Amino acid sequence: MKDTRHSPVANINGSAHRELNPLFDPLLNDFQKDFPLTPTPFADIAADLGVTEEEILVNLRELNDTKIISRIGPVFRPHRVGTSTLAAMAVPKAQLQEIANYISALPEVNHNYEREHRFNLWFVLTASTEEHLEAVLTEIEQNTGITVMSLPMLESYHIDLGFDLKR
Repeated sequence: MKDTRHSPVANINGSAHRELNPLFDPLLNDFQKDFPLTPTPFADIAADLGVTEEEILVNLRELNDTKIISRIGPVFRPHRVGTSTLAAMAVPKAQLQEIANYISALPEVNHNYEREHRFNLWFVLTASTEEHLEAVLTEIEQNTGITVMSLPMLESYHIDLGFDLKR
């Protein structure tokens, strides 16, 4: 089972990638970092690429609709805005898709994914406060009947989440 909310760009195979719209390459590669923090970021990207803002928006919608990307948004350092935890559940195989869909629908969940392990469903949960985070974890347990193992971050490490997609 793949992540039920996000389809990572890294899963695009080479032949499918070559068939993508020519604007997809720079949109996917060049703006992962240094996204314009201005009142008109999409117009700025359009100017950089020599196209119209509307072309940028149409292409980003297509990337989103085809699930090549799932969102455009900031990534904040952990615990700078609210709080978060990595969570895991041991879900019976017969219930895995149903529970993964439920977890994915929660606004506090960034993404979830299956692991080949007794704890087979993992997800990241974010909330504005510790109390809200605990309330969502409790709600998940009550609605699924399955215990959630919360693994809050104890030490921070920098991981570059950008992928160089140029060939």
